[in-house]
Amino acid sequence: MAGCGQRHVTRQPGEAGHRIAPIAIVDVAATDPAMANAVLMRAIGLVGTPYVRGGNTPASGFDCSGLVNFVFRDIDHLALPRTAADIAALPVPQIRDAHLAPGDLVFFGGARVQHVGIYVGQGRFVHAPNVGGTVRLDAINGYYWREHYLGARRVLR
Repeated sequence: MAGCGQRHVTRQPGEAGHRIAPIAIVDVAATDPAMANAVLMRAIGLVGTPYVRGGNTPASGFDCSGLVNFVFRDIDHLALPRTAADIAALPVPQIRDAHLAPGDLVFFGGARVQHVGIYVGQGRFVHAPNVGGTVRLDAINGYYWREHYLGARRVLR
């Protein structure tokens, strides 16, 4: 998360200081499977692309929000805000962990949202994690990510 945010504080979702836009957590219908699959295939196809702070294309590399923006604009023609925190503040449904579906956005941080990735299913997400790294798949329950998980949003139509 070095390139996607600031100093972080370890905090469990729901603890004081948890920062994700205050919209009710709801049970919403899953996204169109064909659209979710297209998003996943595009995102997974970018695995190995270098991390570059401020990057937002395969040629220039990606940071976390640049990756998410590129994939959703390319597949769903959806223009999202540029930062992870601004994406998390969108007035879209927050998803219960038990209802995570492929294509949902997952957010991480400490006192505030600092990182975003795309949930691919089976407890994994694709993201651009840090300087010197590349776009990769990680387990949402991995040691670091589990401790910094803040919640999920559904932006797919």
